[in-house]
Amino acid sequence: MKNLTNILSIVMLSLSFFHGQSPEQQKASSTAGTLVLSHGEYLDRAQAVWTAQMIAQRTGGRFEHKPASALRMTPMSHLPGYAPVDDDYYYEMVAIRAFEKYGIGLTVQQLGQQWLENNAGSWGSSEQALLLLKRGIKAPDTGHPRYNKLWWTIGPQFSSDVYGLLNPGMPNAAAEMARRFGHINGYAEGTDGAVFVAGMISIAFVEKDTHAIVRKAATLIHPDSPYRKCLDMVIAMADSGSRPDQIFRAIDERWGIEYPATNNAVVNGGFVATSVWFGGGDFQETLQLAVHAADFADTDCNAANSESVVAAMHGMRALPPEPVSELNDRVFGKEMGPLQLTPPVDESITELARRTEKLGLAITVAHGARDDGSALHIQIQEPQTQSAELFSLADLMKYWNPDWTLERAGFGGAGGGMPGIRGITYLDGEVLATYPRDEVRGTVLRRTSTLSKNPVLKFQAGVDPGRAWQLLVYLNDDKVLDKLIEGHSETREWQDIEVNLEKYANQEVTLRLYQRVLIPQHEAGNAYWRDLVVH
Repeated sequence: MKNLTNILSIVMLSLSFFHGQSPEQQKASSTAGTLVLSHGEYLDRAQAVWTAQMIAQRTGGRFEHKPASALRMTPMSHLPGYAPVDDDYYYEMVAIRAFEKYGIGLTVQQLGQQWLENNAGSWGSSEQALLLLKRGIKAPDTGHPRYNKLWWTIGPQFSSDVYGLLNPGMPNAAAEMARRFGHINGYAEGTDGAVFVAGMISIAFVEKDTHAIVRKAATLIHPDSPYRKCLDMVIAMADSGSRPDQIFRAIDERWGIEYPATNNAVVNGGFVATSVWFGGGDFQETLQLAVHAADFADTDCNAANSESVVAAMHGMRALPPEPVSELNDRVFGKEMGPLQLTPPVDESITELARRTEKLGLAITVAHGARDDGSALHIQIQEPQTQSAELFSLADLMKYWNPDWTLERAGFGGAGGGMPGIRGITYLDGEVLATYPRDEVRGTVLRRTSTLSKNPVLKFQAGVDPGRAWQLLVYLNDDKVLDKLIEGHSETREWQDIEVNLEKYANQEVTLRLYQRVLIPQHEAGNAYWRDLVVH
């Protein structure tokens, strides 16, 4: 009887709240730490999040990896009568299929199987993930730096809107889901982006202050993370009165040097945070900020992520009616980049939203929400900081050759929307690829050890076609080798390096192997290292 009384009280409270309000005012309510979200409102928000991504991606795509818009008011791009399939939402569609196939207890390994089935993974870290899956490597290894050379890029970030949508008012559940499934195509900074975006969307079901949304979602990420440090910089500058253009520039100048690839998660995540903060929950204002943020950014992804927050806040009423009508409730596409999609996409956005809502009802109830048949009653979660997920490029040596350390390696610029602009540091099986963070001082591999009585240093040094780098070998303070490693053929070339160290037999020495790239009349490129031994 007591339980029945409590249920009736909640129903009466909900009725009194909505009584006399217009449909536009009948938004999800939160009282005493509870989010009361009607099924109809949840469906509306779900449709809005999918639709907003599709509209924003189309406009942002004009500036993706290109100079930003310079117009005072950039017009939205017209749609061709449907939403062309794009990675900004296709991988989320694949996740919905995986939940439907395997249940709400979906594992990241099962999500990987769904990626294989649907041929998902066209560019960046997602392309790397699919290639790894096809080689038989299972998720979450497909996103780990041991295997995925683009683990720090934006793939998990732009694929995570759906995890916030499936966990309304529960940012901790959304963040956990985003991190776990983000490991299919990213790690550390990459999955920090997934946590942040999913967290913002989950919080936006409850919070209507965009400043609060950004602040709260940022706290989900550990303070030691470079991603969190970028967000903290954005918030501090905004609090001190900086304009959005000043913050965009500061992000680019501080973090764009560290992560020069145009598809990196940290810089683009900072752009998203700033766009949401200053957009104030308005679709047009948020879009304008995203497309003006910076030259050579992943602008379509940033616009889509930012507008997902607006959609989660307000539902379909916040979206501009003209592009909504141009979609004709359809998402369509047979291919994405170089890949043929299996099966081709030809779906109703409304039906996609219904499927999402159905899953969201089940997931929220599994997390403790109550469904009374017409509304969800969700205990609102206060964001809790996740454990740190950190990885430095120097950590690659644990998997390659722990006898050596790696210093001053750079994340590089390859693998984004501007391939080939510079090298990149990663591990590919038994091969270590490096490129300097600091092109003046170069990258260095270092080892201190006691040599044998007949010591020799041996390894293979590789270079890409048309590229070059300078190899310097120092033993203590003596330069024992200075050699240009230059690619003349059409494939990667390898040179056998052998350095006699008999002069230093039985001594404790420090070995340093430098990669220098500022070589006159030569185009800089990666250094490749394998079979590095000291006998």
